[in-house]
Amino acid sequence: MMSHTLLGASPVNHDEYVNPLISRYASREMSQVWSAQRKHGTWRRLWVALAESQRELGLEISELQIGEMRDAVDDIDFELAARYEREKRHDVMAHVHTFGDRCPNARPIIHLGATSCFVTDNTELIQIRDSLRLIQARLVSVIDTLAAFAAQYRDLPCLGFTHLQPAQPTTVGKRATLWCYDLVLDLVEIEHRLTSLKFRGVKGTTGTQATFLRLFDGDHDKVDRLDRIVAEKMGFAERYAVTGQTYSRKVDSQLLDALSGVAQSAHKAGSDIRILQHRKELEEPFAKKQIGSSAMAYKRNPMRSERMCALARFAMSLASNGAATVATQWMERTLDDSANRRLSLPQASLAIDAVLILYRNITDGLVVYPHMIQRHLNEELPFMATEELLMDAVRGGGDRQDLHESIRVHSQAAADHVKDTGEPNDLIDRLRADPACSGIDLSSRLDVHRYIGRAPEQVDAFIADIITPIRTTYRETLANVAEGEVSV
Repeated sequence: MMSHTLLGASPVNHDEYVNPLISRYASREMSQVWSAQRKHGTWRRLWVALAESQRELGLEISELQIGEMRDAVDDIDFELAARYEREKRHDVMAHVHTFGDRCPNARPIIHLGATSCFVTDNTELIQIRDSLRLIQARLVSVIDTLAAFAAQYRDLPCLGFTHLQPAQPTTVGKRATLWCYDLVLDLVEIEHRLTSLKFRGVKGTTGTQATFLRLFDGDHDKVDRLDRIVAEKMGFAERYAVTGQTYSRKVDSQLLDALSGVAQSAHKAGSDIRILQHRKELEEPFAKKQIGSSAMAYKRNPMRSERMCALARFAMSLASNGAATVATQWMERTLDDSANRRLSLPQASLAIDAVLILYRNITDGLVVYPHMIQRHLNEELPFMATEELLMDAVRGGGDRQDLHESIRVHSQAAADHVKDTGEPNDLIDRLRADPACSGIDLSSRLDVHRYIGRAPEQVDAFIADIITPIRTTYRETLANVAEGEVSV
């Protein structure tokens, strides 16, 4: 299993609120992606990359200055930065001064020609990339585990449901492929978001690169090369074609929509599992000393699935933040995106990280109860058999419409009998007593395998056509997950 923050981990200061996504639910890996150290360390790497590139293109920046900056990238005095921010009311300039104090020789050229969004936006794009990579790995892990579960129970018949009412039987494995395929579609979307993610780059105050054009004495080619070189140094092959002061917040909206998609899939599966646990057909893992209720000692509540649904619902709610932010970015930008994005981007990523940790844990330990499944099938199977019985009776010379009415009447009467008395379904006995059905072998029509269609073969095809290519593509990822490692 992938490592994650232990349930009940104590916050450092019990007098202050600590976000439960950090203290209870999400992984250390995802927390680190959005940490202050990662954020501000990346700001400094961007400043180094900018200075290196400016030097390479002819600006008077010394190797001594760049070396001094490189050596101090992760040596951040956060207390000093906080003092500067209280004084200057500007977080980027607070860190410019903090970095400058640590690197006195480089101080004059730190942030040269740049606007705040050079470090903030580009850093957030890097954090988004790292978050998506981690979510991608967790998605693949859950898909792999669910597919294994589906294969194991490919041909175990169970009652199907439409409108949450009993319907034509399916199999436990086929139902699991529905959960799994939703995640496969999410994986495609996450992959797309990763491959289409670009760098803001070196675009200047309103996106025109005017300041850099002055720095390079009107040399357009050097400004364009500066933009490209910095992007490459930070691991991006492509830059957004145009920006205002910020990259388009449409990117954030698309990210939050993709994360919401994962949440939707997990919530759907979690809800199904909760219903099936209520029916005692399937059960999520339950620890030996786990307590289901403080009052009702017998309880085995589906707390993992409930928590997964709760966190998924929270992640879904954050998608609207992205849409509203895109819609209100006037002209080249407004700052009302900043506080919102500080919450929505990391918290959506942390929530989905936690959701997928839970999902993997649930699917890795699902318990199936075939006898309960068979019991529920037997209660409804006579109704399921009526369509075949109708066809058999017609082939025996009966009138289809008269037979349909007869079966309808008997079925309704049998259903009322079950609901009124709580006794077993007696539809078959009622049909046996009807002369119109006298020529039909009713007993043979109660073999549930007659009604599951191609469900087992569909599971096999799903594994072969959809899952095997994913397992091949992500072989190294799955091997790392098996060893408890997740890298981004």
